[in-house]
Amino acid sequence: MAALDYLIVLIYLVGLFLISTFAAKRNTGQKEMFSANRSSPWWASGLSGFMTVFSANTFVVWGGIAYQFGLVAVVINLTYGVAALLIGYFVAGRWNQMGLDTPAEYVAIRFGNRGLSFFTITLLIKRILGVSGSLYALGVLLTATTSSGSAILPFTLDQAILLFGAIIILYTMQGGLWAVLMTDVLQFIVLTVVVLVASILMLADIGSLENFRTNTPEDFLNFTAGDYTWFFLLGWTIINFFTFGAEWAFVQRFLAVKNPRDARKATYLFGLMYLVTPLFWMLPPLLYRSQVQGAQKESAYIMATESVLPAGLVGLMVAALFSATASMASAQLTVVAGVLTKEFYRTFFDRAASEKKLVRVGRFFTLLLGAVLVVIALLVPAMGGAEKLVITINSMLVVPLLAPTLWGLFSRKLAFRHLVYVTLISFTLGMTLRFGLPLLIDQESRFGWITDWVTKNQKMVELFVGVLLPVCLLAAFEFFLQRIDHRAQRLMNKCSEVAKEIGGSQKPATLDLYPVRMVAISLFVLGLWLLLIGFRESSVRTIMLITGMILVFLSLGLEFLVRRLKNR
Repeated sequence: MAALDYLIVLIYLVGLFLISTFAAKRNTGQKEMFSANRSSPWWASGLSGFMTVFSANTFVVWGGIAYQFGLVAVVINLTYGVAALLIGYFVAGRWNQMGLDTPAEYVAIRFGNRGLSFFTITLLIKRILGVSGSLYALGVLLTATTSSGSAILPFTLDQAILLFGAIIILYTMQGGLWAVLMTDVLQFIVLTVVVLVASILMLADIGSLENFRTNTPEDFLNFTAGDYTWFFLLGWTIINFFTFGAEWAFVQRFLAVKNPRDARKATYLFGLMYLVTPLFWMLPPLLYRSQVQGAQKESAYIMATESVLPAGLVGLMVAALFSATASMASAQLTVVAGVLTKEFYRTFFDRAASEKKLVRVGRFFTLLLGAVLVVIALLVPAMGGAEKLVITINSMLVVPLLAPTLWGLFSRKLAFRHLVYVTLISFTLGMTLRFGLPLLIDQESRFGWITDWVTKNQKMVELFVGVLLPVCLLAAFEFFLQRIDHRAQRLMNKCSEVAKEIGGSQKPATLDLYPVRMVAISLFVLGLWLLLIGFRESSVRTIMLITGMILVFLSLGLEFLVRRLKNR
């Protein structure tokens, strides 16, 4: 990166802390810090959910698959859209209508305090591993951009992880969920603009579709490739259905809006965007494969953009990738810290704690969890790298951990012990087949063919055990159990009470202009930066000036709208 790139990274990070500072002023209590006091606009929650899926993993893992295999990476990302639309139709509104502040409240009501403790501890492992993988991927990207001899400030992988980990922890501690929501919107704007510019410049270099096809493998545009079969795509859709429907970072966005209708709208927005944008996001590594052969696939995305972007935009890309990872990491840190603060600290240590004290405790838990994820991120290379970690975690842990709680949202029969059975049976069998089988059955023995088959069909085995098995167990419990669980009835009673309260207090919703104004400011600053680069770089002047002017005019239009609404 050039000096100008380092400057824009610094400016961007300062901007994040400014957003966090403004957001912190809204945190008068734990409701604002952890659930935005149910006042988030549906479009902000929708964009935030969309960008929560984004992290450096999107660019390292899926970007690497796009560079190696081609269009299959786009098809994998389309499964997110299908899963989100299904969640919007069946689940999002039901979460919102319960009137809860955190998903943990639901778990405590539905499965009791033992269920909450079990669920929090087991899911915490999955969350920390997932976020640590993203932080590692971000370190890979930063290292790739600063590894050249001309780099002013080169970073080692460990240094990059420590730096970005510290920044994520600090601004999450300060801003809470409002900081996460606004950061999501900001990084969506920045990433969209930078990827658009990079894709246009790369397309201009390639020249024609014929040139692209000539320099890529024959099966590069196939929908499936390697281990990423139709069976994998079906399994990945199911995995993401349970992720979006029960993972607390996404549920928190259903709870942050005013009513069930807004929760559904936010999720539909999230899903539709994932049905129409994956090709756009994966264009840089797809195009890069036709230009450069044999690149390191984990770094292919950032190297593709760096090959065409002028100084000042490479740094913006790095900053946006950081923001994407910060979004996902902060979402997880905020939700888990909220649970530890409200459901554990206040319940077991200080029931009379003031709102200000709860905010301080929440920030302490954020610091503690952040330190743990940084340490694990440093160990990711020893675990096999980002792709292996992400695919294995999601294939083997998501459904066993999340499916029982989502099932319990609709079932009257499922009890805490059934949650434990499903999770432990699926997890134990999965870990045995994945790691213990080679120790139990040697490949040279009489039954060695079993170990050999499992090893060769690793992804299929993970999906069978991690996806189909827990769903089948839940269906069996639902079919054979006769008695209604008393906690399920308690949850239904609470939903009825909340519905009556909402129905009896139909007050006009107050319009919160804070998110709109933050978007307007972000568009204006980004537009000015592109205009400055356009005047500086003659080779990309036209596209920079046009894009910059569009962003400035959009920001002025939003500011005009805000002033009109404010004066009503």
